[in-house]
Amino acid sequence: MATLRKGHCYSNITRAYTRKSKFQKKGFIKAIPTIKVVRYSMGDPKKEFKYAIRLISKVPHQIRHNALESSRQIVNRALSEKVGISNYFFQINAYPHHVLRENRMLSGAHADRLQTGMSHSFGKAVGTAAQIPKGKTVFTVKVNKEHIDLARIALKTATPRLPGTYLIDIT
Repeated sequence: MATLRKGHCYSNITRAYTRKSKFQKKGFIKAIPTIKVVRYSMGDPKKEFKYAIRLISKVPHQIRHNALESSRQIVNRALSEKVGISNYFFQINAYPHHVLRENRMLSGAHADRLQTGMSHSFGKAVGTAAQIPKGKTVFTVKVNKEHIDLARIALKTATPRLPGTYLIDIT
């Protein structure tokens, strides 16, 4: 049964940046799994807000697309229930371009007949991730003064679902 590896296997930036090429000759990755992030901007984009609360990365790392989606759902649900849909604008500033690969290794009897070992070790695409450098904004929430604390708490509830450490900045 094929299962997903743990998130800490992919949280460090160790491999070269890999993405789908627009030129077929240079496209070494043939098929990329669909990205689970459904929306990148939520709330009311046309309304003017005075304050922007940003979730900023303290260390360089990678965030898998399913971690981005789960934290997006948590923040959006908290904001829509406590603040109201027309009183905020929430945006994801990271896009998962980097393709994660896995060279599957089998164990058990006669596994040597089924796998190539490290001779053809490029791996198959298993997901995508956003590569985040130090100091990059991952999430931005725009609100007015009366909802600053609720937006800050909503962003704080998303940080356990994401790898790395973060700083919440209010401007």
